Amino acid sequence: MELRVEQLAAQADVSVDTVRFYQAKGLLPPPRREGRVAWYGDDHLARLARIRSLQAKGLNLATIRRLLDGELDAADEALVTAVTSAGDHDRLPAPGLDAEETFGLDELAARSGIPLPLVEAVARDGLLVPRRVKGREVFTPADVEIAAAGLALLEAGLPLAEVLELARRHHAAMREVAERAVELFDSHVRQALRAEGLADDVAAQRLVDAFSTLLPATTKLVTHHFRRTLLAVAQEHIERVGGDAELAAVAGAADPERAT
Repeated sequence: MELRVEQLAAQADVSVDTVRFYQAKGLLPPPRREGRVAWYGDDHLARLARIRSLQAKGLNLATIRRLLDGELDAADEALVTAVTSAGDHDRLPAPGLDAEETFGLDELAARSGIPLPLVEAVARDGLLVPRRVKGREVFTPADVEIAAAGLALLEAGLPLAEVLELARRHHAAMREVAERAVELFDSHVRQALRAEGLADDVAAQRLVDAFSTLLPATTKLVTHHFRRTLLAVAQEHIERVGGDAELAAVAGAADPERAT
């Protein structure tokens, strides 16, 4: 079957501009040309269906191109899909549950009651980290809670400039830790599974199982360590400069797992 670009777009349920965009991005092979007429075939139709299927899983175009070119395999596809689907709850969504609600930065500002320019500044400095879904940066209801927590710091009297500077430093430190954690996962889990020569479906399932186990475990370790370290530093500071009432208050707050 040979199709003109308009016919291909209609059968694939996309626009002509989308077809040409995918072609420009290297996602779609060039058509057969007969003079000035471009002819597309079944392979192009199947490729467009595959692209749309991968986009529906939340994969961005760069990852889709690598999958289509064979740089990533079925196990990698399963892992990327799991990472994309993990959301804010550090686990894979249960079967049958709807996808989590997502929205843009302007909606986040409206829901949190924080002026949009301030939300934009906070996002730029790493205090808010968006999720990437289908190539777009989006936020979730959990980000509204985080924005409200940030606002509480300002309402307590902390200067905005210094809160943002602290956010930048925290983001840089957490980014470094996260990159190292991903390197460890790749070296000791993903590459190890590849070396076993497992069937694609088996390797894919084992990768997803490992990710869905290690993500919540890592998150709990980091969260717990930061909380304990923050309380310890606060207690040490008050012990140096505080009075009896302040010492008693901090000691109560530092009581193991009293306020989670």
